[in-house]
Amino acid sequence: MSRVMLRTLCAVASLLAARGVVLAQKPAEPAGLTRLSPKFPVWLDAENKRVIIVGRVCLREGQMEMFACLRRTKEHESVVAVPTEAYIVHAGLVAAGAEPGNPAQFVPTYQPARGTEIAITVYWSDAEGKRHKLPAQQWLRNIRTNKAMEQPWVFGGSGFWVDPANGQRHYQAEDGDFICVSNFASAMLDVPTESSQSNDALLFEAETDKIPPLKTPVTLVLTPQLKGLPAQRGDDPKTDLLPLPADEDAKPAEAQAQ
Repeated sequence: MSRVMLRTLCAVASLLAARGVVLAQKPAEPAGLTRLSPKFPVWLDAENKRVIIVGRVCLREGQMEMFACLRRTKEHESVVAVPTEAYIVHAGLVAAGAEPGNPAQFVPTYQPARGTEIAITVYWSDAEGKRHKLPAQQWLRNIRTNKAMEQPWVFGGSGFWVDPANGQRHYQAEDGDFICVSNFASAMLDVPTESSQSNDALLFEAETDKIPPLKTPVTLVLTPQLKGLPAQRGDDPKTDLLPLPADEDAKPAEAQAQ
């Protein structure tokens, strides 16, 4: 193991230790990936400086405020639901070289989210086992232009609030504002342009024809855009082929509406 990789893993371990999480040691993990939580499907690819997470398709039609939310939070307005905690992915992105900036700000005037740009690639298998790959933007359409989403995501980094009753700090993105396409002051990842969260002014909707069926497992690869490195790094990790945490009680939003 190189010194750079060792330092990276130590950084992740330190960030997670503050929340009582230890790195899982499982020999069956995909080659080159280190799981960042014993409970959740989140990995660090230290060599290629990217974070790998797995989720399921939870909504294929309608207007969206999120591309991806945390499971059991905002499935009614997200394409993908991910069974993790947001701070774990935040820590992984920092270890991969990304720098958090700030989420969108609305007072006294609007300021867009800023931070390291994060490319998001989606991998999945169809019913015949054929692998597919698309930029996450291809699963969303701009309602005004009727074209695929063009905006990138940036690592705004959400923020913390302190419970006055006990002084405990809470990461605000844990409420579900994970990978957003509408601006939220608590977003971990957001678009760096003005995008309303008002129901009558939402900017993006699902590109239904490009999204696989509900509950399809998908791998999301989050790649910080770092100076001197290729925009896309590493191969298909195929982590969506691994078993996911049980989610029988987490029904897709479309099924709930029926």
